[in-house]
Amino acid sequence: MIATQTNLPVDAGRIADILKGLARITEPERPYTRRAFTPLFLEGRAFLEERFRAAGLDTRIDAAGNLIGRRKGRKSTLGTIMLGSHSDTVPEGGRFDGIAGVAAALEVARSLADAGIDLDHDLEIVDFLAEEVSIFGVSCIGSRGMAGLVPDGWLNRTHDGLTLRQGIVEAGGDPSRLPSSKRSDIKAFLELHIEQGPVLEAERLDLGVVTAIAGITRIEIVVEGQADHAGTTPMGRRRDALVVASRLVLEIEKLGFVHAAGEGHFTATVGEFEIEPNAANVVPSRARFLIDARAELRPQMEAFIIEVEALAARIAEETSVEIMSPKVISDNHPTSGDHLVLATLEAACGRVGARHRRMASGAGHDTAWMGRITKAAMIFIPCRDGRSHAPEEWAENDDIALGAAVLLEAVQRLDGQLQEK
Repeated sequence: MIATQTNLPVDAGRIADILKGLARITEPERPYTRRAFTPLFLEGRAFLEERFRAAGLDTRIDAAGNLIGRRKGRKSTLGTIMLGSHSDTVPEGGRFDGIAGVAAALEVARSLADAGIDLDHDLEIVDFLAEEVSIFGVSCIGSRGMAGLVPDGWLNRTHDGLTLRQGIVEAGGDPSRLPSSKRSDIKAFLELHIEQGPVLEAERLDLGVVTAIAGITRIEIVVEGQADHAGTTPMGRRRDALVVASRLVLEIEKLGFVHAAGEGHFTATVGEFEIEPNAANVVPSRARFLIDARAELRPQMEAFIIEVEALAARIAEETSVEIMSPKVISDNHPTSGDHLVLATLEAACGRVGARHRRMASGAGHDTAWMGRITKAAMIFIPCRDGRSHAPEEWAENDDIALGAAVLLEAVQRLDGQLQEK
């Protein structure tokens, strides 16, 4: 944190207690690993539920397997203000990704109780189920479920004989109620998260107010060449799928830089790549790769998809190697932060004294799904060297406490503002 705060209306020690307690619940040889749908995840859940109850919250597990702690408001008919994040991790993931948001949210509830402040709205603290890519190959299961957006067929996905349906039941949920579990009472949702990037630390800022969560589009490209002997086939007579695919990858990187130089956040990455037959003495006959493209602004993504299709057609014509038409295999649109919540968060930063900037998120979050059903936005706190999804991930406890103080101020402001809408 840039400027040490000594008079914050939250207890940094209680936040540290949550973080340390969950950090101890991990696979011993793979810190910090506590994946959803594992015994360790359920142990972490039990730890959190005990802390929720100790804070005076009424706890329950909803149909989608989300842990929720509720603090009743004076006028419950107004609806609910919700705060939270997730406690599951990636393999060998960090101590703060998601977890900092749960700890900060719980501290808001405890600080309100300490100060004797009763909101008009109900306040709920949530630990979403399986925000990270789970053993079933899908993510944001809990927030999708709360938003009524679990895709058809997901519940039948399997891993080692276990279905996602059974996994939700083991987490305490009730998949049979998912079709009717979409929440309509949530009037605002706020999430604190580590940035997972280097911007805030580099600019020596306390917080980021997240204007949008980038949409994520994944595009599959398959190149069909011809297998030949690597030692006897002349260089000029080859139909090498890997060489052609390499040209595509380099051109895709160039397109990514062009869009990144424009307005809004944009990235394009080829991170999954396969070749056949993958033998040292055989000219590659086939290459397959995935483009992971992320855009804050939807028109940029639509333009990029068209450009990739044109690029594939051009290189296929120049090389006489068949390139299957690029296939969009997933396409999630960006989610913008709600204007009222963003303005409230910025006002709260000013009130607390947190130096901040507006910024987009290139990573996916539960907020992206909550934004489909309510007014939602996020704040980021710095993380050391921008590292995340790694054992070295680190965020200063004072930064988390400052973020919690901003949430506390924002919640109290929203409690009044939402009644004026």
